Amino acid sequence: MKKFIILTPEGATLAPNKAVEVNNLQVLGIVENVANENEAIIKLLKENNWIIDAEFNVADFIVYQLF
Repeated sequence: MKKFIILTPEGATLAPNKAVEVNNLQVLGIVENVANENEAIIKLLKENNWIIDAEFNVADFIVYQLF
């Protein structure tokens, strides 16, 4: 079984001084014990309802396998 990290370019991050908006990727989660990227996304969404509630676009997810 494999381990994946799932990122999104959506959303915004503020610098510690709150004066600057930082363009970066946000980590949505790390998923273990799945066979492929699709299973990782499904497991992430099942275990984290807030991702759908926050209206993140699944089509924008970036998924990398961790070794």
